[in-house]
Amino acid sequence: MNDLSLIFGALGPIFALILLGLGLRRLEFPGDGFWPAAERFTYFILFPALLVHRLALARLGDYAVGSVAVVIAAQLLGMTALVYALRPWLQVDGPAFSSVYQGVIRFNTYVGLAVVLAVFQAEGGAVAALVMAIMIPLINVLCVLVLNMHAGGSATICGVLRGLLANPLILACLIGIGLNVGGIGLPWGSAAVLEILARAALPLGLLAVGAGLRVTGLSRPGLLATASGLKLLVLPALAGVLCWLVEPGRLETAVLVTFAALPGASTAYILARQLGGDAPLIAAIVTVETALAMLTLPAVLLWVV
Repeated sequence: MNDLSLIFGALGPIFALILLGLGLRRLEFPGDGFWPAAERFTYFILFPALLVHRLALARLGDYAVGSVAVVIAAQLLGMTALVYALRPWLQVDGPAFSSVYQGVIRFNTYVGLAVVLAVFQAEGGAVAALVMAIMIPLINVLCVLVLNMHAGGSATICGVLRGLLANPLILACLIGIGLNVGGIGLPWGSAAVLEILARAALPLGLLAVGAGLRVTGLSRPGLLATASGLKLLVLPALAGVLCWLVEPGRLETAVLVTFAALPGASTAYILARQLGGDAPLIAAIVTVETALAMLTLPAVLLWVV
């Protein structure tokens, strides 16, 4: 009962903020121009500040980084193989297949870090930042490759690498790890500044998640159910099995399984538009996954806690 109260007490405010963002966007308050600017500010300033703060001050030597990397790579490659195996049954064209794929392996960083910090506290936040540092580059490379092969994308390997190196979340992870490993930490009072910025990251980010949801275009229930089932049920189960085999540690396992159970992210919609994917389909998938995660995520967390 205590675990159940902890989980619902942690998740309640998170999904309330997402629903508030959705409601404010539907009411056109404070205006359509606000939300893209808020998302960019969170993505380029607030969230990187949070990651640098967590990683620079974390005790990285306490975590099984190698085992975490093995589990992440294995689960992403395993889900890639499963989605390809299901492609004949899905009966979709290339752009739609690429959107289903993105819906299965992408995750929402704002929701993930908010959940982990609420349930597993500061130590879990450091592990979450490590997971993101490994997972984000791998997912971006895989998604661009699939979009290039099936949706007529024109991205090159050099272009992908440039995009990864310019990704503010990846840069923040590298900076935070570099400051930590180099023994520099956060000098000259920067820790206090970054902490203030970090406090604003998750509330504004979660509001932007809700504002980015689209309640139209839900006309392919079979594809939506398949992508959501693979993302919210099969992927966390696979992560749990891999953690049982590799044994990265209790906290690392909890964070890895939690991240595997997260809904998709709106960045998938942007990438689909840029590289020829089915943008309305991935928008619908992300919306359905976010709604269903209100039911599936508590169950997964109760299992890992």
